[in-house]
Amino acid sequence: MNLLALVDCDNFYASCERLFRPDLRKKPIVVLSNNDGCVIARSKEAKAMGIKMGVPWFQIKKAYLANGGQVFSSNFALYGDLSNRVMHVLEGMVNNIEVYSIDEAFLDLHHIQNSNHAYEFGIHCRNIVDQWVGIPVRIGIGPTKTLAKIASHVAKKKIGGTGVFCLHESLQIEHVLKHLPINEIWGIGRNLSRRLNDLSIYSSYDLMKMDTRLIRSKFSVVLERTVRELRGEQCLAVQNDREPKKQIIVSRSFRERTGDFNQLKPLISNFAVRAGEKLRHEGQKCSQVSVLIATSPFSKQAQYRGFHSIQFSNPVNDTRSILAGANQALQDCFRQGYAYAKAGVLLSQFSHSSVMQRSLFDDLHKSFDQKQNEDLMRCIDSMNAEGLQVYYASQCPGQALPMNKKMMSPKYTTSWLELPTAK
Repeated sequence: MNLLALVDCDNFYASCERLFRPDLRKKPIVVLSNNDGCVIARSKEAKAMGIKMGVPWFQIKKAYLANGGQVFSSNFALYGDLSNRVMHVLEGMVNNIEVYSIDEAFLDLHHIQNSNHAYEFGIHCRNIVDQWVGIPVRIGIGPTKTLAKIASHVAKKKIGGTGVFCLHESLQIEHVLKHLPINEIWGIGRNLSRRLNDLSIYSSYDLMKMDTRLIRSKFSVVLERTVRELRGEQCLAVQNDREPKKQIIVSRSFRERTGDFNQLKPLISNFAVRAGEKLRHEGQKCSQVSVLIATSPFSKQAQYRGFHSIQFSNPVNDTRSILAGANQALQDCFRQGYAYAKAGVLLSQFSHSSVMQRSLFDDLHKSFDQKQNEDLMRCIDSMNAEGLQVYYASQCPGQALPMNKKMMSPKYTTSWLELPTAK
C-alpha cells in the first residue's frame, strides 16, 4: 500500500508569533488582516474563547483584550520565511513532496510499506521540524490525499495524542468516516453539503457508499474522485511541480477612504509593480491587466464598483508595460464623487515567458508603449530582493496611503535590524 502523509502546521501564524516569544505560550493569540481589519488566524486558546474567523477586530477588541488576549498585525515576511524553513526540512526527508499551502505539504511515503513504520516516520518528522524550526506540526497518514487530510483532522481532535495519526485499515477507516460529517471532508463546502443532505447523505461513510456513477451524473467528476479516495483508491497523486497560476491579483483595503485620483494612482502603481514581480517569479507573461476600485459595502455613502481591463497586443512581463496598462485602466474606471475603500490590480491571460506570439495587427497608436527588457527587470528584481528598493516614478511611495499595522511583530528572520535579542 502506497501511503501519503499530510504535514499541517498547527495554528501556523500564531505559532510563528510564539516562536520568539515563549511568554505567549498558552495565551490566546489572534492575527489580523491588512490594516488590522479582521481576524485571519487564531490560536486554539482564542478559538476556545469563541473568537470567530473573519470577525471585525473592533467588535471583539475590548472583551478580548480584557480577558488577556494577545493580538498581532499580520507579519507575512516572518510567516513566509518560517514556512520556507519547514518545507526545506521536509524536502530533506522524502523524495517527493507537494507544498500545498503556506502551512501544509503532502509527502509521498512510497518507500515505507509498513503502517507502523509510517507512524514512526511521522513521529520522527514531527520531532525534527519542532527541533530544527520550532513550529509544531500534526501529521495525518493514509492511502490517499483525502484520507490523509481526514487523518490530520483526527490527529488535531485527539486530546493528549502524539499529533500523528495513521488511517489505513478498512475497519478503522469505516469507523472514522461514520463519525465524520460530510462538511469536514476536504473540498466539500456548505452549499455542496446541503445538496448531499437532500439525498440523505450526512456522514462521510454515507458518501463513501454512494454509487460513483450517480455522484458523477448529479454532481461532478471532482466529487466522484473524492468518493473513490474515501474508498482508498488514489486519484490525486503528490505533485512536486506546481501548476502555473492562471491569474495574479494584488489588492488592499485602505485604512482611510479616498476619492482623490492622485492618491489612488500611486497605490495602483504599487500593486502593478508587485504583480509584475510575481508574474516574473512564475516565469509567465500576461496579455491583460485589469484594475478594480470599490467603495465599502458597509458605508452609507454612495456605492460604486469600477472594473476595467486593458488588452496587450503581445504578452508582457515588463513592469513598465504593466504600469502603463494599469494606469490607463484606472483612468477608464475612476469616477469622481465616491469614497474608495479598496483597489487592486489583476493580471490574466498568461503564457510562458519563453513563448512570444506577435500579432499581425499590432496597434501602433496605443496610448502607451509596450516595453520589454528582461535583463533590466531581472536586475531590478535582484536589487529589490537584496533590500535595495528600486521605485518607479509613478509609485511615489511617499504619497501612498499607509497600511495600519500598529501591532506587527519584528521581522526576526529577514531583517538584520530586527534580530531577536537575548537578555
